[in-house]
Amino acid sequence: MTLKKLSLALLACLTLTACGGVDPNSPLGKRQAIFKQMLKTSEDFGGMLRGRIPFDGARFTAGAIKLDSLSQQPWQHFPQVKETDKTSAKPEVWESQARFQELARQLEGATAALVVATTQQPLDPVKLGPPVQAVEDACETCHKAFRTH
Repeated sequence: MTLKKLSLALLACLTLTACGGVDPNSPLGKRQAIFKQMLKTSEDFGGMLRGRIPFDGARFTAGAIKLDSLSQQPWQHFPQVKETDKTSAKPEVWESQARFQELARQLEGATAALVVATTQQPLDPVKLGPPVQAVEDACETCHKAFRTH
């Protein structure tokens, strides 16, 4: 009898979790997944440059290339009209498209510059600090203008 009750409770929890989630195939779900990948990749840079994790030049370079690719992807998943209230994007994303696109291009430029910086071998963490900071600054500028938290 206990197994039956436990199974029923587990099924109820799974059902409720599914109801509150974001459809991974929706524009919101797609851009959230990309932003999460971008965050994970950039956290590794910060960790390497700040000594939290060992510096690995090959991993750093691969991450820079990955981040540059990712930085070009989320913008296509912002529809012309706000699709849901579940988003953490401010209404300004849709009201100030020109500025939003400008900041997206700034991020893309910063990630491209980071890739260029990784071509100067051997990699010097001190020299990589400014291009990583430029990427972080581009993210922060956009978040302040267009994200609710």
